[in-house]
Amino acid sequence: MSISESKGVLGEDERLDRLRLIRSEHVGPRTFHALLRRYGTARAALAALPELARRGGGAMPRIPSRADAEREMEAARAAGVSFIALGEPDYPLRLSMIDDAPPLLALRGAREILAVPMVAVVGARNASAAGLKFAERLARELGEAGFAIVSGLARGVDGAAHRGSLATGTLAVLAGGADHIYPPEHARLAEELLAQGAIVSEMPVGYVPRAHDFPRRNRLISGLALGVVVVEAARRSGSLITARLALEQGREVFAVPGSPLDPRAEGGNSLLKQGATLVTEAADVIAVLQPILGRPLELGAGEPERTAPAPESGPAAGERSRITALLGPTPVLVDDLVRLSGSPPGIVQTVLLELDLAGRLERHGGGLVSLK
Repeated sequence: MSISESKGVLGEDERLDRLRLIRSEHVGPRTFHALLRRYGTARAALAALPELARRGGGAMPRIPSRADAEREMEAARAAGVSFIALGEPDYPLRLSMIDDAPPLLALRGAREILAVPMVAVVGARNASAAGLKFAERLARELGEAGFAIVSGLARGVDGAAHRGSLATGTLAVLAGGADHIYPPEHARLAEELLAQGAIVSEMPVGYVPRAHDFPRRNRLISGLALGVVVVEAARRSGSLITARLALEQGREVFAVPGSPLDPRAEGGNSLLKQGATLVTEAADVIAVLQPILGRPLELGAGEPERTAPAPESGPAAGERSRITALLGPTPVLVDDLVRLSGSPPGIVQTVLLELDLAGRLERHGGGLVSLK
């Protein structure tokens, strides 16, 4: 996908249709983008969902009605939340580069911050006093250098990073709805950051996050940023998930060294062994990111180019079963499916959409897919 040459604000009908599409059963960001590439508009994609799911061996997917979408829009407005669609002028450019960028980004607060270059600062919820002090100082100094700070509003390092950048601008990415502050004790911090910053989410207003929503949220934290700084992190932690996602997205990864006797430093020290940039002051981060800011963006995912709908001939006899037989629980590249099946790329993508909408396909990063 590529960003359209002429960006514009969506009409109300298309915005509602896109909201219906991304809220439909078995439609995640990658599937949404695949559908829009194939059918050109959200309305055409919505019309195709039932037949695609049937051909993939699934039941009729749940598709929100227009009235459902209008109610969600109204609830968002009542909560001070607006939606920015992928491809619209205010959509964050770096976030639009990832292959699973949210089709609609819910926002509360200062929209202008989305255009500011960002650095993610993340770390342990049970951070040490030294870790909290360093995270707050680092965020303040990076903010004074012209960066916005993005984090997850969690306890510990996230909260310290937001507090350190209140005066210069900070962005909180939530796993739940943009109106659902978690943890509850950060409600005041959330209100304070709205003065110079914003809160964003891809989830519906009022949505209460579950455990699996936080790793999904982490890809947005790294996707928004030029780089991710890990201040403190245990060996198995959400912060290391964010660092891994940052690497997959082509972002810079930084880590603050810590005592080998402190379990909270194991993750950061491990990142340093793997080649992360060592950070002891803001200048370490700035030195790496300033040259990147001087280079033009190579845009990847974004608003799909408008294309004519693909012919509806569908896979020939035997093609669907042959392509499906090549799939299993181990992720494989879509390019390998095309090569091994001998089918045209469009046919392979059609079969994958059918399986996806039937709830039988798992899409991974890097063009990998597997059966559930």
